[in-house]
Amino acid sequence: MNKKTWLVTGGAGFIGGNFVLRQMARGEVMVINLDALTYAGNLATLSGIEDHPDHYFVLGSLNDQPLLGYLLETWQPDAIVNFAAESHVDRSIDSAEDFVQTNLVGTFHLLEAARHYWNGLSVEKRAAFRFLHVSTDEVYGSLGETGLFTETTPYQPNSPYSATKAGSDHLVRAWHHTYGLPVLTTNCSNNYGPYQYPEKLIPLMIQNALEGKALPVYGQGANIRDWLYVEDHCRAIECVLENGQPGEVYNIGGHNEKTNLEVVHTLCALLDELAPDSAQGPHRQLIQFVTDRPGHDQRYAIDAGKIQRELGWVPEETFETGLRKTVQWYLDNGEWVQSVINDCHHQWIKTQYDER
Repeated sequence: MNKKTWLVTGGAGFIGGNFVLRQMARGEVMVINLDALTYAGNLATLSGIEDHPDHYFVLGSLNDQPLLGYLLETWQPDAIVNFAAESHVDRSIDSAEDFVQTNLVGTFHLLEAARHYWNGLSVEKRAAFRFLHVSTDEVYGSLGETGLFTETTPYQPNSPYSATKAGSDHLVRAWHHTYGLPVLTTNCSNNYGPYQYPEKLIPLMIQNALEGKALPVYGQGANIRDWLYVEDHCRAIECVLENGQPGEVYNIGGHNEKTNLEVVHTLCALLDELAPDSAQGPHRQLIQFVTDRPGHDQRYAIDAGKIQRELGWVPEETFETGLRKTVQWYLDNGEWVQSVINDCHHQWIKTQYDER
C-alpha cells in the first residue's frame, strides 16, 4: 500500500519537530516539511532524519503563495498539518506585526492554497483530504479559580499572540463553512518536552539552574497552566487527523494544572536528584520573583472530554513522569541546548520566558 503524504508546516519547531520525528519513527507517512526557520525553528532538531527517504525539508514561508502552490501540486498531499506560528507572548507584545503576518496572514494564504488544490482533486481524494490547524487554549482568555475551557467557550484573547491565533481559528472555520474545505482545529494546553526552546518556562529554568543563574518567576508564580507532554499532543493530533469529523474543534489537555511556582519547585527537586554533582544545588535557592508581564492570564485549564469520548484519546504521561523524562533529556542533550542558546536570535531569553 502506498504511504500517505502529509504537508507539515512549522515542522522544525518544538511541537512540529516532535511530530515529524514521531512520523519518521512510525514509518507510515511521507512528510513534506515546510519551515521558515525563524527564531523558533532549528534544523538541529531534525538532524537525526536528515537523510530519511520519507522526509523532505523545504525552507519557506506560508506567505510565499507560489511556493505553497508548487508544493501542493508536486507532492499531492493527503493532508496538511499547520503548526507554523509565532508563539511567544512577550515577543508578541514587543513586536506584534510578525505575529499578524505569520499567524493570521500566513494561515489565510495556506487556506487559499489548500482550497485551490482541494478543488482540483478527484471526488475520492477530496473526501479523504484533511486540513488540520493546530491552535492554543490562549484564544479563550483567562479563567477564574474554577471552570474549564471547552470547545464552545467564547473567544477572549488577551495578547497579540492569542489574538492572531484566534483570528486564524476563525479563518479556518470560515473556509469550512463557506467553501466546504474539510478542516479540523485543535486547541492545546501548555506543551513541554524534548526540543523546546530555552525561552519557554521549563527549559529556561533547567538551563539557568544548571548554570547557577537566577530562576525568574513572574509575580508570585501563582499563574496556573494545564501541562501536556508533547508526545501525548502528537498522538492526539494523529488521532484527530485520522478520525476527527471535518469542521469540528477538539481541545487537547494534559489534566495537569500547576502554578508556575509549583512547576519550578518540581524542576528544582528533579535537578537536585538527577544532577547531584551540580555545584548550584539546592536549586530552589536560585528562584527570584520578577515583575509580572502585561496582561498575564491567571489560569488556563482544558476540558479534554470531547476528544476522549469521541476519539478515545487520553494522555499517557502524568506531569511527574513527563517532567522527569524532559529534565533527563535536557541533561543528556546539552550540545543541542547550547547550540540554540548561542544562536543570535536567542540572546535575550535569559531574563524573559513564556509558559507556552
